[in-house]
Amino acid sequence: MLESGEFIKVGSSKTQKTDVRVVAATNKDLLELAARGKFREDLYYRLSTVPIKVPPLRERKEDIHLLFRKFAADFSEKYRSKIVTLEPDAAQMIVNYTWPGNIRQLKNIAEQLSVLDEDKIVNASELQRVLPAERQSLPMLMGTNVDHGMSERDIFYKVLYDMRKDMNDLKSIVFGMIQNGNAPDNMGASPVTDNSPMAAPTPTFYHPNVNQQPMQMGHNQPNNQVIELNEAIPVPESLSIEDKEIELIKKALNKYNGRRKKAAQELGISERTLYRKIKQYNLE
Repeated sequence: MLESGEFIKVGSSKTQKTDVRVVAATNKDLLELAARGKFREDLYYRLSTVPIKVPPLRERKEDIHLLFRKFAADFSEKYRSKIVTLEPDAAQMIVNYTWPGNIRQLKNIAEQLSVLDEDKIVNASELQRVLPAERQSLPMLMGTNVDHGMSERDIFYKVLYDMRKDMNDLKSIVFGMIQNGNAPDNMGASPVTDNSPMAAPTPTFYHPNVNQQPMQMGHNQPNNQVIELNEAIPVPESLSIEDKEIELIKKALNKYNGRRKKAAQELGISERTLYRKIKQYNLE
């Protein structure tokens, strides 16, 4: 047993003591797996007496080139060839790469170059041929000021808020044109006369700030018609991450009729984290 340091040999009934220490390593979040029922929580706490977290390679960029040179020297000795060296552009490329496979992937790339490259002097284009394409978890954000310290969820909320704000601005411009009589006559409609059987009906628009009077767009619209608009300033949407979390959690729980396991999977978080959030926001 890990806790008592005792064991029984196969075929024996005698309990023996041992003085050993177990060193275990993993690249998974064991607490999250335990919350999802895929790892025994009691085993986790028996193993994690002295937890040591090793940050991924992308978070210690100063080690990347040094480790590459070490691996290149090892493979040079193994294959009895010249040591692979990187030109400045290639060295910068390996530092900026995210290395999803961490040190194993870096070692694999160093071995590939040691075997495949002929002159052993690698530039950026040669290195790019052996580096797998990086996967983007979020689409490229054009024209959006993104703090690189923000999480993916925060960036997602910011993009949604900016889109909502742009739509509100566009609506304000359109209704301002209508109110001032600057709207185009045909709104892009085909030149069909009113008496033609193919004439399309004049589109009618409604707005929540209009006194329930339809606004008809088209060349039949009188120029002197006054459209009364209630002067209402749109309330900006809340940027609070807490409010967004509460909203998403409620939607996920409603979608799955309160089944927290399914809701946690929909939200992309562990069931244990969902329990904590429900208790934190008093959503029970």
